[in-house]
Amino acid sequence: MGKFGGFGGGGGNMQQLMKQAQKMQEDMQKAQEELEDTEITAEAGGGLVEVTMTGKKQLLSIKIKPEVVDPNDVEMLEDLIIAAVNDAYKTADEEAERVMGPLAGGLGGLF
Repeated sequence: MGKFGGFGGGGGNMQQLMKQAQKMQEDMQKAQEELEDTEITAEAGGGLVEVTMTGKKQLLSIKIKPEVVDPNDVEMLEDLIIAAVNDAYKTADEEAERVMGPLAGGLGGLF
């Protein structure tokens, strides 16, 4: 029997498949590095609260304008921080989709 389970003679195809997988892995690594290097800034309250995070959702900074700090209305400040962080997360998700999306589509060609 010259064929093993119907896969005989496919050495070239397997080699090509391995090359495609290696290239995809390299592209994924580059995309991950791009997301790590990307900084996203979002604000709330017309710039009263500003947050900056990486494309991989690591929070880097929170800036709060002094005029928004009211000891009698801490809840408003908390809401502004939440709004700014959530906006930054949303933007990070969109950036990840932009960077990683084309790579995810390439997975279909491997199977």
